[in-house]
Amino acid sequence: MPELHLPVLLGEVVSGLQPPAPGLLVDATIGLGGHAQALLATYPDCSLLGLDRDPQALDHTRLRLEAFADRTTLVCSPFARMPEVLAATGSPSPVAVLADLGCSSLQLDSPDRGFSFSADGPLDMRMGTSGSSAADLVNTAEPEALMRILWDYGEERRARAIVRALVRRRETKPIETTAELSHLVQGVLGRRPGSKIHPATRTFQALRIAVNDELGQLEAFLEPAVRALAPAGKIGVISFHSLEDRIVKHTLRRLEGRTPMPPGPPASEHVAPALVRVLTRRPIRPSDEEVENNPRARSARLRIAERLGDSG
Repeated sequence: MPELHLPVLLGEVVSGLQPPAPGLLVDATIGLGGHAQALLATYPDCSLLGLDRDPQALDHTRLRLEAFADRTTLVCSPFARMPEVLAATGSPSPVAVLADLGCSSLQLDSPDRGFSFSADGPLDMRMGTSGSSAADLVNTAEPEALMRILWDYGEERRARAIVRALVRRRETKPIETTAELSHLVQGVLGRRPGSKIHPATRTFQALRIAVNDELGQLEAFLEPAVRALAPAGKIGVISFHSLEDRIVKHTLRRLEGRTPMPPGPPASEHVAPALVRVLTRRPIRPSDEEVENNPRARSARLRIAERLGDSG
């Protein structure tokens, strides 16, 4: 088990997702199992279904949750497929669902996974074992597509200059490692004296999001996950950047019935019953103490909503 794995906002998650009755808890992105372990220990009358697309993480989690093996089911699956997994396993409607959208310390701290610019390794970034890698993307994608990725997913203002350098480089030699990409980006952007943020941060974030279709997965997950909840069940989502948080915020507001009505006279087809009550008008952020103990928690934001009415 990686020693530095610290689940973010742990107390807030456990208290915020308190189930209305004994039942099934779902950790849709179980990672290394820190949140799941705390939920199982706190709610002994509940069972847990854990999903993750990373089989390596599930191996660690299985060991971590060994004491709760009789109440735990682990499935290797992207979190967007949660409703399908519930159906396939014959599971009841969950009383609580958690999605922690961050990378695990196992992924970030393993150079061979290619997520970090702090240690050299193959430019991979896949959370699972299938699909195209980040190296495939930077070496084969059209320049315009790469610029959109860096601009949209990394909010990188100098996307065009970075892509020009990428294209020049790949014409002579493929970019195959995290160090090669990191050095190339730093060569374009430079590094501000005293800055704690590496100049390649936004580029690496953007490529990781694109490789794993993180925003598409999130959009496909949210409403079906809400609809799968038992009445009074809760859903909590931890995001780590504004793109994710914006999707969570706007989706929960829409499902609460707070989406602005179109102009003109009211029309019955525009009126839909609220599915949730949002419990966090502003996202829950980590305390200064938590950030000091775990700097990776710095950008975490937790939003929680409660299912209304009948499930389905």
